[in-house]
Amino acid sequence: MLAPRDGVGASQVSLPAGPWTSMLDFLVERFPGVSADDWVARMRSGDVVDAAGRAVAPRQAYVPHGKLYYYRTVPHEAPNAAQADILFEDELLVVADKPHFLPVTPSGPYLQETLLVRLRRALAAPALTPIHRIDRETAGVVLFAKHPSICAGYQALFAARKVAKVYEAIAPATTRYAFPLTRSNTLVEGDHFMTMREADPAEGLEPNAHTGIECVEARGAWARYRLRPASGKRHQLRVHMAALGLPILGDRIYPNLLPVGTDDTSNPLRLLAQSIAFRDPVTGGERFLCSARQLRFPGEA
Repeated sequence: MLAPRDGVGASQVSLPAGPWTSMLDFLVERFPGVSADDWVARMRSGDVVDAAGRAVAPRQAYVPHGKLYYYRTVPHEAPNAAQADILFEDELLVVADKPHFLPVTPSGPYLQETLLVRLRRALAAPALTPIHRIDRETAGVVLFAKHPSICAGYQALFAARKVAKVYEAIAPATTRYAFPLTRSNTLVEGDHFMTMREADPAEGLEPNAHTGIECVEARGAWARYRLRPASGKRHQLRVHMAALGLPILGDRIYPNLLPVGTDDTSNPLRLLAQSIAFRDPVTGGERFLCSARQLRFPGEA
């Protein structure tokens, strides 16, 4: 495994059989959004390497069935004022309390201004690895493993639904439902690549998403809800609440997808990963980790 550089891990790409004569030819065709000049500059800077970490030259002969590794850069990355807090740290885990609008891992236009890269640099922990993720727009508890060798055990807990997760949300108040209730159905990809949707029961698909929903308090037109997802499908809580006619306050995807890049930091998604509880697969002890953040109703300071 190649060491991260400045907190950023190497991305990898497989080298299939093909007609390319040089590594540069392959990269230009494989990534049409990156120009040949950009690849040449990155290769000359040593940002494209082989499995042994050796720099790859632009006209180096193409050899199939191996892998290339490259370190991403994001020119002119916008600074992000959102700051996370560390809730807990021991020899195994780092637990962060993430604010709204801070991405967990590098993706697209986000690289240095991500929770993972910031923590790797601040803690001098280049091997730090996320055990799970929450949306950029969501705040709350995120777990990281200090050693890649122990990640699988923790990730297996999430896959086996052995992690008790509790979220809070602010959404419209209602008298239409008797709470608590459980929303169970099948989530599938929506019409837009950013969205998910509930499948029509006529499609005959097995339910794959289950959320317990409880109304904790109501204040006028708004209420605080406690959400207990028993599964971890993408956007599950947001889709389930919107489908009930209770879209989460500040949601810019459900029920209506708003233009990308139009964050309103004064009106964040009122969704908080409040707590996580599980039996630690390494120590055998019980873990309970709770966010110190609070969701505020409209008009609250």
